[in-house]
Amino acid sequence: MSLAKGLVIAAPRSGSGKTLVTLGLLAALRRAGRVVAPAKTGPDYIDPVFLGRAAGRDAVNLDPWAMSSAQLRALAAQQATGADLLLVEGVMGLFDASADGHGSTADLAAHLGLPVILVVDADRQSQSVAPLVSGFANWRSDVRIAGIVLNRVASARHERMLARALAQVRLPLLGAIPRRAELVVPERHLGLVLPDEVDGFSLFLDAAAENIGDFIDLAALESLAALVAASDAPPAALPPLGQRIAIARDSAFAFLYPHLLDGWRSAGAELHFFSPLADEAPADHADAIFLPGGYPELHGPALAAATSFHAGLRAARDRNALIYGECGGFMALGEALVDSHGTSHAMAGLLPIITRIDRPKRVLGYRRLLHDSPLPWPQGLNGHEFHYSSAKQSGLPPLFEALDAECIRQMPMGAVLGRVMGSYAHVIAGA
Repeated sequence: MSLAKGLVIAAPRSGSGKTLVTLGLLAALRRAGRVVAPAKTGPDYIDPVFLGRAAGRDAVNLDPWAMSSAQLRALAAQQATGADLLLVEGVMGLFDASADGHGSTADLAAHLGLPVILVVDADRQSQSVAPLVSGFANWRSDVRIAGIVLNRVASARHERMLARALAQVRLPLLGAIPRRAELVVPERHLGLVLPDEVDGFSLFLDAAAENIGDFIDLAALESLAALVAASDAPPAALPPLGQRIAIARDSAFAFLYPHLLDGWRSAGAELHFFSPLADEAPADHADAIFLPGGYPELHGPALAAATSFHAGLRAARDRNALIYGECGGFMALGEALVDSHGTSHAMAGLLPIITRIDRPKRVLGYRRLLHDSPLPWPQGLNGHEFHYSSAKQSGLPPLFEALDAECIRQMPMGAVLGRVMGSYAHVIAGA
């Protein structure tokens, strides 16, 4: 099958409207009969779900900090196969990176050789838009800004002023999106709620598709796309946790990277999904169980009452299956979870830890991880940490020794008890 052409949707800063534009483009192009493959820059779990909903096909994460250039190219080629357009939403501002200066949207565009469409928030500025765009266009020689989309334009007169100023920059102005109430992305609690939990998401997506189709020249935008480079090898993948892997998947355990699951399937592993919230036990023939991250703190009573789920985990432990939990999954393996109201809920009790979110403190950042454990993965891993809960030290051996992006040593992470283990880290790729 043929590869798509591709574009990266970026902005000078967060809040400029790149999510609006990306979702609107996906929905509008899909309505026009295009097959559009969505992707998200960085370690985000939530935006890919929104992008997938708009595109009608799953999104993939492309993380230029955690993944090698070869893996990025292979994943992009795999995602682009059979599509008309690969559309990659950036993260933060175009050149914003982690603390070590790596992992920006610009880095990803350079790795993939894809042009950038810059979404500029025009609210409360006019002629100053030209030097802003000029500076971004000329900042890095290996990053090509191919076109401009203006967002939150106040009036026809405002648009004319902006267009005259941008004529000096000599980049195509692809469209100007008006400032309208229905074009505000619905608020998400902490930025971390799935589409089905956002009031009015379908109405927002319909409005975005209509307005993007009306105010952006879709044909001109598509003409700026560059061919996604073919890859000679499949994406590098972490080995599967076992031959038969039971994976928790529901509203409490929703944070799964598609590239990990695809890699496990390609290696011949059988994947079996189950819902702890529905009190389902993991498959009794599974030799590995994966509890991914999510929102167990929002479902404390249901998880505490999930006796079949708890019994299934204990049975898996007793038959020596590998049991691994990430972030929310790690919390569910503990003895108790204290929610935001201070109420304690019994968890599975496989690790002697108590986690709590009634004293929230944000922990966020990339991690370089070293481990000496039953995990069948390379000793060196790249991952990400983002949580508001905390866990008391258990006295057990930690799962990971960790450095942050600046190679500053962090507290040891997680706990290991036999073949039961977990931590707050979300593992992305081998180091």
